[in-house]
Amino acid sequence: MGQSRPTFRALFQNPALLLGFGFGSGLAPKGPGTAGTLVGLLLFLPLLLWSQPLAWALLAVSTIAGVWICGRASELLGVHDHGGIVWDEFVGIWLVLLCLPEQTFHYWLFAFVAFRVFDIAKPWPIGWADEKVSSGFGIMLDDVLAAIMAIGFIWATTISLNWLF
Repeated sequence: MGQSRPTFRALFQNPALLLGFGFGSGLAPKGPGTAGTLVGLLLFLPLLLWSQPLAWALLAVSTIAGVWICGRASELLGVHDHGGIVWDEFVGIWLVLLCLPEQTFHYWLFAFVAFRVFDIAKPWPIGWADEKVSSGFGIMLDDVLAAIMAIGFIWATTISLNWLF
């Protein structure tokens, strides 16, 4: 393909682009990562509330498949870690959602904000992984690290607030 931004129509001609661009959410003109995270959250919540074991299974399969999906989408576009590739955001927010202290609207909102902050700010080691690790694995790795840091932050905040009050 060799272009930097596919059309919506092009997504439906290639499964790697369709999934990589989060069913079109990565085509958002501003904040495609935020749009992808929001769509990922909304798509995942029904499964998470219905069956956590199935949600964990989907996360595992999606993480492994994401290495290929993100790598292939990058290859087709000729751009490493194109901003519109949001499958990694899907996996990242799913991991955070699965590890919340409670499944409530407030924690879902906290998960969304915390994940986006860590994904955008990229503190060490997220920024290091983003710069140094290439291929689909690298694209996935920085978002998984952002998810792990968001989970730690959410739990630390929850424990601290419970201790204070």
